[in-house]
Amino acid sequence: MLTPRVLVTAAAEATIDALRDEHGPLMFHQSGGCCDGSSPMCFPAGEFRVGANDVWLGRIHGCNFFMSAAQFEYWKHTQLTVDVTKGRGASFSLEIPLGVRFLIRSRLFTEAEEQYMAPVYDGEAYLTRPAEA
Repeated sequence: MLTPRVLVTAAAEATIDALRDEHGPLMFHQSGGCCDGSSPMCFPAGEFRVGANDVWLGRIHGCNFFMSAAQFEYWKHTQLTVDVTKGRGASFSLEIPLGVRFLIRSRLFTEAEEQYMAPVYDGEAYLTRPAEA
């Protein structure tokens, strides 16, 4: 079994469900430090343009999750878990009007996990790959 690079808590899944009901399909991009620090930002799918300078890390609760390639170089040995907490962040992410904000909890992969890492794709390659890839 492949080691996932990004996970999601049940609380964050409930928030994603509420946002999906209102906005339709969603995507995430891990902020690299502007606005709310380094927070996962939620957008309607396709609203945030990703390309070759972004990395696709996986899917959480049906949503693609991306981050910049430069940031991935620092975080590639870290498993990310998207969670949610009360409080308004200072970002453009969709959950902000709900009085909550997404956040990242992280931990380093074990040596055993690193042997079976899920693949990553640059954002441009991911968006143009065949559906079965």
